[in-house]
Amino acid sequence: ALRRNFVCPTHPVQPNPVIMSSEAHDFAIAPLKQFMKESIHLVKKCTKPDRKEFTAIARATGVGFLIMGFVGFFVKLIHIPINNILVGQ
Repeated sequence: ALRRNFVCPTHPVQPNPVIMSSEAHDFAIAPLKQFMKESIHLVKKCTKPDRKEFTAIARATGVGFLIMGFVGFFVKLIHIPINNILVGQ
């Protein structure tokens, strides 16, 4: 009993592993189990898109890439003359 309550100033008291395992379960293990359960539920509910839905998604993505490309091109097109005026080659 004397050894358990002894506190050395150079060696801090180690926590009780039984208490830590319960805290670790509440802090890390339980949320991971809940996340895995919800992930499995989501994967089971997901379905593969049919050809029409896939084509619509691919078309929308392609249009988005084209729009962003043109925006970047025009920003660069405007930026080059302004930069030349400011820097003055």
